[in-house]
Amino acid sequence: MDRYLTSELLAPFFFGVGAFSSIGVTIDAVFDLVRKIVESGLPIDIAIQVFLLKFPNFIVLAFPMSTLLATLMTYSRLSSESELIALRGCGVSVYRMVLTAVMLSLVVTGMTFVFNEQIAPAANYQAARTLEKALKSDKPTFKQQNIFYPEYQDVTQPDGSKNRILTRLFYADQFDGKRMMGLTIIDRSTKGLNQILVSESAQWNASQNVWDFYNGTIYFVAADRSYRNIVRFEQQQLQLPRTPLSLAEKSRDYGEMNIADALDQLQVEYLGGDRQKIRKLQVRIQQKISLPFVCVVFGLVGAAMGSIPQRTGRGTSFGISVIVIFSYYLIFFISGAIAQAGVISPFMGAWLPNFVFLGIGLFLLMRVANR
Repeated sequence: MDRYLTSELLAPFFFGVGAFSSIGVTIDAVFDLVRKIVESGLPIDIAIQVFLLKFPNFIVLAFPMSTLLATLMTYSRLSSESELIALRGCGVSVYRMVLTAVMLSLVVTGMTFVFNEQIAPAANYQAARTLEKALKSDKPTFKQQNIFYPEYQDVTQPDGSKNRILTRLFYADQFDGKRMMGLTIIDRSTKGLNQILVSESAQWNASQNVWDFYNGTIYFVAADRSYRNIVRFEQQQLQLPRTPLSLAEKSRDYGEMNIADALDQLQVEYLGGDRQKIRKLQVRIQQKISLPFVCVVFGLVGAAMGSIPQRTGRGTSFGISVIVIFSYYLIFFISGAIAQAGVISPFMGAWLPNFVFLGIGLFLLMRVANR
């Protein structure tokens, strides 16, 4: 029975992977690449390379959807042709029949995790760099632009309450891999004295753990906003944190980071103290962990819905799959946004859709088993 069900499940699963990933990459990447070929002169061979590098990211998204489609189509067909009734007549319980789909979903979960951790982030990063290099081949390529790094400090008020104030603001126009260019730094860390530094460039001095600033001016302003002093310099060393450089070196788009990279980035964000960025990254990390387990949830939901005695065709099964997928991702985005707003924990924001559909799957399964 397990071999038979597995063989029936594999064909629609691979069909779904091909269909969903092709549709996704076409909508997201092809139209944009065609526009870049026409408007920006992107070479066709580079466009094909970027297109292929984009595929793993959509295969990750296609795995859960294909699992739902495969289980729903297979178990619906077996139910409509009375094969499930025959198995139950032989003493096989509904739970045992659905177990095959759940076990296959666990295998797909492992595949999704590998793709999502090892293949998709590296491919996304390589696609971004390849596209950037091709479109900016005649211009200087900067690793990062508009580096913005705030530092905060909790200050105790006379009434015992704590206010979070900005103590230092670091801004650089761009980072070319070695130097920061076009810097403006507002420093309020010294009580009774504010400093404003404007510099043409700066470089981290690793041997002395200081910043070397070049061609700039430092303005000193008292706490009552009165003028104190102004210093012009060709080179000046200041003991400021290295964190802005760490941000520039490690900053990647979320889709270009695996869990380990995201955790490293989270440590850097902790130093900056921007609570909104920290919260957002915490939610994204939890979503990276929860996403592969959607395969198990969808496998259970699809098998349970398909086991309900009914006569449905493949078109109906596909339509139901689309509705379930849309409902899941709607809850996924809403719960993620609520978690980023701090209403619920990052864990609950990422896992809530899984818990909701797991409950639906178990309810449908028990309902079918009790018939």
